[in-house]
Amino acid sequence: MMKKIVKIKGMTCEHCQKRVETALNKLPGVKADVNHKKDQAILSVKGAWNEEAVRNAVADAGYEVVSIDYKKGFLGR
Repeated sequence: MMKKIVKIKGMTCEHCQKRVETALNKLPGVKADVNHKKDQAILSVKGAWNEEAVRNAVADAGYEVVSIDYKKGFLGR
């Protein structure tokens, strides 16, 4: 399983957070934890990674992906 940090522009409240989280959790193999205060989603991805699907899901919810980074664990791994 890999982890990704998705920076998202435009979320201002818990309703926004829920919209994005619902959209991302509909993607196959994706478990999203969205935080509107940090303007980000942390994704746990099982299986194939599809960046375009993530960007489209966020856009369809009405927001914009600013960046996607690999989440490093303990000791930078």
